[in-house]
Amino acid sequence: MAGKNQDKEFVKEITNMEDDFPRWYTDVILKADLVDYSSVKGCMVIKPYGYAIWERIQAILDAMFKKTGHTNVYLPLFIPESLLNKEKEHVEGFAPEVAWVTMGGSDKLEERLCVRPTSETLFSTMYAKWINSWRDLPMLYNQWCNVVRWEKTTRPFLRTSEFLWQEGHTVHATAEESEAETRQMLNIYAQFAEESLAIPVVKGQKSEKEKFAGANATYTIEAMMHDGKALQCGTSHNFGQNFSVPFDIKYQNKEGKLEYCWQTSWGSSTRLIGAIIMVHGDNRGLVLPPAVAPYQVVMVPVAQHKAGVLEACGKIYEELSRDFRVYMDSRDNYSVGWKFNEWEMKGVPLRIEIGPRDLENGQAVIVRRDTAEKVTVSLADLAAETAKLLDMVQASLFERALKNREERTTQAQDFQEFMTQLEARPGFIRAMWCGEQKCELEIKEKTAATIRCIPFEQEQTGGNCLCCGQPAQHEVVFARAY
Repeated sequence: MAGKNQDKEFVKEITNMEDDFPRWYTDVILKADLVDYSSVKGCMVIKPYGYAIWERIQAILDAMFKKTGHTNVYLPLFIPESLLNKEKEHVEGFAPEVAWVTMGGSDKLEERLCVRPTSETLFSTMYAKWINSWRDLPMLYNQWCNVVRWEKTTRPFLRTSEFLWQEGHTVHATAEESEAETRQMLNIYAQFAEESLAIPVVKGQKSEKEKFAGANATYTIEAMMHDGKALQCGTSHNFGQNFSVPFDIKYQNKEGKLEYCWQTSWGSSTRLIGAIIMVHGDNRGLVLPPAVAPYQVVMVPVAQHKAGVLEACGKIYEELSRDFRVYMDSRDNYSVGWKFNEWEMKGVPLRIEIGPRDLENGQAVIVRRDTAEKVTVSLADLAAETAKLLDMVQASLFERALKNREERTTQAQDFQEFMTQLEARPGFIRAMWCGEQKCELEIKEKTAATIRCIPFEQEQTGGNCLCCGQPAQHEVVFARAY
């Protein structure tokens, strides 16, 4: 094992998260080799290890989408300005963030092209061509792509001018079907966040002010980061007929009459990687949930120069690789201690150490990244114990994140109590709200806290608005957010 001085040397460039959380975040994503800064301001280069996490997210979510009947498609990156202008509320909502293409080679374009900030207008154009009869419905499509939103303040994974995401767009025959789809997809996001990312979430509806531009209703999952700030991790939107009417998306019903369709969209992005870092990471770097870790296990041969060590480790590696994502670090230009520290920084859930003495005794040492606990197991039981420990790590990370959220969730009866709690220990504050945007804006202006959602599970009923004192309509969750 590396000594304490070597340990300190390895992590000295990581800011303590309790001292400066934003700086800690930046240090970790760079030291763990997830991203690099590009020559285009506000854009990130996702490096192989960071992209491998995204591939795991993609694989799991994509399977969940397909299991519920959704099919992948791909639409163009460019949107003619005339299309974007068809839905007034939608274009007004995105106008400040849109990037425009005005030249094609050396020629000025006859019509400006918007670089895709989202694809509702393109999908709606195609649906108007593709849908004729009730037999064509529902149409359940998703695409994995990049989008561009010209952000003023950026931070890798959390908010960048270009990012990767998936966006689902569906069309239905009735309002009831579109509402069921909107709720179903939110539940899929929540299930994925909690079971795969080990991140507990609050499900609810966005306020009118915070809903997606062009939607009748927006549903969201909100997660709490280690520092008490909120992060929106996925949204699902019920559009009603807000796009089908201007885009003339109609179908002939079973009685032969033409009716307008009902639509939804839903999306999540590489922001989820930022959530993983800020929920589970510690002062040694990343801590990855086994479900999305590129490598669930790293094997580090000890004294690999001695006869038989690498050969024996190679056979064990082959056996473990049948059931787990394993990397064997047999590099001979780094010390064993350096390797231990590097893989801790990269957040690999389990480390297996095997040296000459271990082989003599028919055993291996397994070290958990989340707790640093060591377990000595027989080689005969290694695969079974690895599976058991990976399940334990996944569950432990969720419980630890849930504990942090519960400890940082409070209730406020009035504005003074709200302010006191917000400054004393940032987190989720549940409070009553009258439903008026005036109060929502006043609270945001005075505190920088926003309504994250109107939770589906209302813990308080009745009472008065914390801002104006008038009778309340909802319990809402407030927080400062990324």
